[in-house]
Amino acid sequence: MNQRAGSGFKYLDLITALFVTVLLISNVASTKILQLGPFTFDGGTILFPLSYIFGDVLTEVYGYRRSRRVIWIGFGCAALLVLVLSIVGALPPAADWEHQEAYEVILGATPRIVLGSLIAYFAGEFSNSYVLARMKVWSQGRWLWTRTVGSTVVGQAVDTTLFVTIAFAGTLPWPLFWSIIASNYVFKVGLEAAMTPVTYRVTGFLKQAENADVYDVETDFNPFKVRL
Repeated sequence: MNQRAGSGFKYLDLITALFVTVLLISNVASTKILQLGPFTFDGGTILFPLSYIFGDVLTEVYGYRRSRRVIWIGFGCAALLVLVLSIVGALPPAADWEHQEAYEVILGATPRIVLGSLIAYFAGEFSNSYVLARMKVWSQGRWLWTRTVGSTVVGQAVDTTLFVTIAFAGTLPWPLFWSIIASNYVFKVGLEAAMTPVTYRVTGFLKQAENADVYDVETDFNPFKVRL
């Protein structure tokens, strides 16, 4: 295992920034429901799977502990986004500003959607990171594709099911409800599988550039233990 102190990594801050950016954009884009061929899903699904690819890279190269810290950073930023948008929406608009209703429709997320998004993100990302870290130890670092896809199969199942259930159960026709779950899940896992060659190249580059390849042999996997 090669490992440096967190301050010595050259690309960890960049990956963290990209991870959080993808997460925040996905949260805003999720306000629109899309229909592409046989698939029905929220707009955030187009970009959100990339957060799991970043999560795979973080855990594979830097280990579960640093991935856990980045997941919490993303959680805090997402909560701050929701808080600020809610406060802005609640403040009285200017007398000559006519778009308050449009703002509330697009950015005024309901408490159910906010709660579903945060819970699903938290549970899904940690499930993804835990499965990948454990599979890396079991496989002794071989067969990267099995743990990137395998962790996504678990993480996205948790994320998608929790989010759609908490946010939409009882408010959508049941055929549409199940269609959204199935479409989101198939699309996200499919994208992860399609991006496997890119994941290989990125992790290979980072392991060499950072001189890091962490195996979580004695790691405390408690998701609430944020400090390294």
